[in-house]
Amino acid sequence: MKFKQLHPWHVDYEKAIQIQKTLRDLLILKKPHGKIRTIAGADVSYDKHSDRFFAGVVVFKLNKHLELIEEVASVGKARFPYIPGLLSFREAPILLKAFTKLKNDPDVILFDGQGIAHPRRLGLASHMGLVLDKPSVGCAKSRLVGEYDSVKNVVGAYSKLLFKNKVVGAVLRTKANTKPVFVSAGHKANLPFAIRIVMEACRGYRIPEPIRHAHILVNKMRRKSIYFE
Repeated sequence: MKFKQLHPWHVDYEKAIQIQKTLRDLLILKKPHGKIRTIAGADVSYDKHSDRFFAGVVVFKLNKHLELIEEVASVGKARFPYIPGLLSFREAPILLKAFTKLKNDPDVILFDGQGIAHPRRLGLASHMGLVLDKPSVGCAKSRLVGEYDSVKNVVGAYSKLLFKNKVVGAVLRTKANTKPVFVSAGHKANLPFAIRIVMEACRGYRIPEPIRHAHILVNKMRRKSIYFE
């Protein structure tokens, strides 16, 4: 799988902010055309005792059984500090290293992070969507920005996430009696599509199966310190 070299990754704080402000104007927030047949999930796990971290990408056929067709992983070192709102500059390089190993080209990608529900409307899912030139959706476990009303304890119920008087995402109940997730469009997607694709990818857990599987993969790598090179 190929990607675009839109900018350098080894930059300082001010340059990173500038890049985000420039790239956000390139986002396409419309429902993708065509049938979604394959869906990928991506996640990153950090080694608390070193600067190593692990990236995993899994691809499923989006059908009744969500058939796993590929998984790839990479390991690398953190080159950018942990700064809320600039997560993509820390995680994207190692994620891209994993994505280049994919033989399958997924129709849509779910990221454990934000899309446009971000201070500068360019979270990890939006940033990676632009670089990969793919429909992307953010599905985060916690809120970065915005306000919302309570969500009914019913699977599929959601509340709009508002930031600066604009709808930037949805707080979605994917499983009863558990905390909701924070869903937002990344790139080449809109909010109704993002909600639908997240729900279609859930299989009884709070987290959509592609992200959940990627999470299991990278944590297994971290625990065993396996290098996929």
